[in-house]
Amino acid sequence: MATALNCCLSSSCFSLQSKLNSLSLKTNINSSSSYAFKTLSFSSNLSHNLFSKGNLSFSTVTPKPIHRSFVVCEVAPKKAADSAAKRARQAEKRRVYHKAKKSEVKTRMKKVLEALDVLRKKPDAAAEEIFPIEKLIAEAYSVIDKAVKVGSLHRNTGARRKSRLARRKKAVEIHHGWYAPAPAENAA
Repeated sequence: MATALNCCLSSSCFSLQSKLNSLSLKTNINSSSSYAFKTLSFSSNLSHNLFSKGNLSFSTVTPKPIHRSFVVCEVAPKKAADSAAKRARQAEKRRVYHKAKKSEVKTRMKKVLEALDVLRKKPDAAAEEIFPIEKLIAEAYSVIDKAVKVGSLHRNTGARRKSRLARRKKAVEIHHGWYAPAPAENAA
């Protein structure tokens, strides 16, 4: 004989006794005598601590060699939100966000470097032609600084990329003679 009684624990554990009273067990010992089922008693703090966050299931078990019935009480906690899945969702969201920031940095740098290459290859370039490129460089600096600020790029990486743009611009200016580096002074 196997009977299962499932009760939800949204109510207090004192209602368990009335539910257990409704479950009666009958066994055969030497004749067809019946035994009344004795209810379980719990202290209020024990029942609250153990049973407040889970499902409680009762089932009667009748072992073969012994003709007594036992009640097995199992408490299974409710499944909490899977924190690993949440962390994976957050990591994916951050990955996509940082990927977009890095892509924007690369695009801005590529535009500046291409404009500088075109200007360098131009034989009769005027000094005023560097001004639109300086505007592009300022925009690239801004994008790089924002990417560093939100953590998409390491600060050293951002500094290195800004330095690369500045060095390339200075190389173009030196190539066309618009910039003459100051002679190095020997401090001896």
